Amino acid sequence: MPGKFEAPRNRSGAQRPSGQPQQGQPRRPAPQEQPQRPRQPAQPAQPNRTRRPRRRTRRLNPLFFIGIGVLLLSMVLALTMCGKKEPKPDKNLPTTAATQQTEPLPTEPEVVAKATVISQGDLLMHSYLFTSNPKYPAAAYLGEENYNFDSIFRYIQPYVTAADYGVANLETTFGGSGKPYSGNPLFNCPDALADSVAKAGFDMLLTANNHCHDTGTDGLKRTLEQVRARNLATLGTQLNDTEKKYTVVDVNGIRIGMVCYTYAGGLEADGSPNLNLSEATVVRETGIVNFFTEGKLDAFYAQIQTQLDAMRAEGAEATMVYIHWGQEYQTTENATQRTMAQKLCDMGVDVIIGGHPHVVQPMDLLTSTTDPAHRTVCIYSLGNAVSNQRKEELKQSCPTGHSEDGVLFSVTFEKNSEGVVSVADVQVIPTWVNKFTNGDGKVEYNILPLEDSQRQQWKNQFSLTDSQLTACQESYQRTMAILSQGLEKCRTQLGSPSGGAVAEAA
Repeated sequence: MPGKFEAPRNRSGAQRPSGQPQQGQPRRPAPQEQPQRPRQPAQPAQPNRTRRPRRRTRRLNPLFFIGIGVLLLSMVLALTMCGKKEPKPDKNLPTTAATQQTEPLPTEPEVVAKATVISQGDLLMHSYLFTSNPKYPAAAYLGEENYNFDSIFRYIQPYVTAADYGVANLETTFGGSGKPYSGNPLFNCPDALADSVAKAGFDMLLTANNHCHDTGTDGLKRTLEQVRARNLATLGTQLNDTEKKYTVVDVNGIRIGMVCYTYAGGLEADGSPNLNLSEATVVRETGIVNFFTEGKLDAFYAQIQTQLDAMRAEGAEATMVYIHWGQEYQTTENATQRTMAQKLCDMGVDVIIGGHPHVVQPMDLLTSTTDPAHRTVCIYSLGNAVSNQRKEELKQSCPTGHSEDGVLFSVTFEKNSEGVVSVADVQVIPTWVNKFTNGDGKVEYNILPLEDSQRQQWKNQFSLTDSQLTACQESYQRTMAILSQGLEKCRTQLGSPSGGAVAEAA
């Protein structure tokens, strides 16, 4: 062998050509020559075999394999999801917000109109309220046949004017000065009362009651003329048989049909009603008084049905019946009142307001037996608005003081954007008649509104003595003991807010 080590080989594995320099001679540098690795000991030469070159092994980063694995896993999951069908929703499972399709929520109809009607009980005008007798000089008598009744309504005026429509029962006649002014049993009052009623804010007077004919047919008709001359509407009596027996009034865009009836104590042989069982109260002219008798209620219902149909044909969207009925001084309604009220409810009447007993009677919310969806608000008696029926005067018939009590009763109708009209709220404000001698030495009568929220102000507000304040408190308790249960039923079932007065004082 020529040397200890093998001659260097080229990149192909062949021996260097013979013309290359020998060991110890200078060598021409090759371009991009790689650094020489340390030489390994030479292996014995293999005869007649060509040695294959060694390949360099590149060491791969482990992150490479992780990335490949993640990629493969993602592809498998994607293929699996693409092949899976969307499950159908189970109809038995509750629908959630996520599975619901977006649909507009139904909207409640908006209230587009409201109308509040406030009603007061009997203006029972005993002669003590206007007498010129120097022993009992009335504050309403100004001398020389001049009268002014404003002081009676001084404290309730703000409540009446705050309502949209005001109604009171006129339990007297305006027969004129040609007939004696008098109280019970044949009532005739100075015309000035009509001026004060209009000034107090009332819009209508009910003229059908058992005293409306006390000054005869002429007095009945003159009463209508005097009331209407003050731009007050009348209801219940007519100048002749051709006048309508009902009315339809537009109150704040709501058309309300109203009718008024009175009981008649009996019928004469010719069928004429005898309103108060005296010769003077027999009504001979047909069609001037709306009346009923307990023995012929079917005829009454037939008349009411005819009038309801006529009112609705004229566009009435709600209906009210004012009715003079019941038994005097009884603080609960009788069986006949209940029967009549239920029948009126079944006929579709919305509100029933009663009078005549001269005391407050309960209220109720009736449900129709023919249409369970229909309900009727009924107050059986509003009691007296003003009178001289003091407990000291009625020691036998009503010594409890209930005849001094009354109610300002309000009902509010609402019309919604679909044109539906309904009773939305009812309210009561108890009233008490304060009779006292004023600073001029005259006997004055005031109707006091006993609003519970103002209780602490009653004494100063009404200029009361301690004994008068006590009487107010007792009156309030008497009235609310009668009305509370029915009022709560009405307000709860009608969805009314609790508490408060129906008509805020101005």
